[in-house]
Amino acid sequence: PGYRMGCKVAVVDGTGKVLDTAVVYPTYNERKKDEAIATLAKLIKKHGVEHIAIGNGTASRETEQMAVELIRQVNAAGAHVSYMIVSEAGASVYSASKLAAEEFPQFDVNLRSAVSIARRLQDPLAELVKIDPKAIGVGQYQHDMPPKRLGEALDGVVEDCVNAVGVDVNTASPSLLQRVAGLNSTTAKNVVAYREENGPFTARKQILKVPKLGPKAFQQCAGFLRVPESKSVLDNTAVHPESYGAAEKLLSLTGHSLSDVGGGNLRDLPAQVKSYGEERAAAECGVGVPTLRDVVGELMKPGRDIRDDLPQPILRTDVLEIKDLKPGMVLTGTVRNVIDFGVFVDIGVHQDGLVHISQVADKFVKHPSEAVSVGDVVKVVVLEVDEKKKRISLSMRQVPKG
Repeated sequence: PGYRMGCKVAVVDGTGKVLDTAVVYPTYNERKKDEAIATLAKLIKKHGVEHIAIGNGTASRETEQMAVELIRQVNAAGAHVSYMIVSEAGASVYSASKLAAEEFPQFDVNLRSAVSIARRLQDPLAELVKIDPKAIGVGQYQHDMPPKRLGEALDGVVEDCVNAVGVDVNTASPSLLQRVAGLNSTTAKNVVAYREENGPFTARKQILKVPKLGPKAFQQCAGFLRVPESKSVLDNTAVHPESYGAAEKLLSLTGHSLSDVGGGNLRDLPAQVKSYGEERAAAECGVGVPTLRDVVGELMKPGRDIRDDLPQPILRTDVLEIKDLKPGMVLTGTVRNVIDFGVFVDIGVHQDGLVHISQVADKFVKHPSEAVSVGDVVKVVVLEVDEKKKRISLSMRQVPKG
């Protein structure tokens, strides 16, 4: 969104590839707004657009109003479009960076931001790793810390996140790959270059063919890299190649085979392992009990993304006005910011509501961050609304149970 320079638009496909771009001016006047809606409706029809991501910066709410009118029009004509407000934090830093210039030399800085916002709705982690963690702007005291120590701590957290989620070796960007344990910027670029030259990876072992990626690096990174295109289902799990033998032995002990893994026929596996005896099974497979448990978890849900267990993001098709709010209303919102005295929650109104620290949890919390994090989807109840001052008071503690 934007006023003077207009609203920058990018259409991306399921893999984040840019299909189309445009600039529209919905905040100028009614005529320009109607033109913007017509242009966007054409793009939606042409590319089969399903979701609209709107940055939460300048002119966000005006753009949201226009998007709601647009959605009403196209959905009435048979489309299924919804929208979501996405955090713009760091998008301008990314779009002006050397990395963005390499990725999109043909686009101006503003259009690069639009691509970044679209991709954040698809896979926030893959996009946010491209930005220096300090530029993401969460928290109040980052300037009081020694920059080197802060940088190291933030990089450590980013690395942990990337390795916990796992990375699809056939779609990941160099920025994401270089955060994987065992890879650096050179080997990450080499992985992408190899993929572009030889087509998608079809087995984990193939990663060893990447220039400068030796057995030691492979040993470190293999468990975090997923290969969905592989014939072996284990290549799309967090099971390390070193434990493949143990996984296969475990399956044969419990009367299963690898074909059962992809087919989801392993619901009884944990119970079978328990009745067989965890320690006995671990000893027979030649691994420790913690590794055995991890292998069981992975075999149960091959190729899963741990983020699938989190609440789904809220996709909206309509917008509430502050005058529509009444005390006692229970709403679902997204945590936008966590500060010392409370939590700001986006409930789909022009103004974020405030949950005061005293209303965050049933028990005493020193800081709201003990109870919630930015991006959490939470249920809130409206306590009071001050239309003149545009203030909305919310509570998480008083939400009716059940």
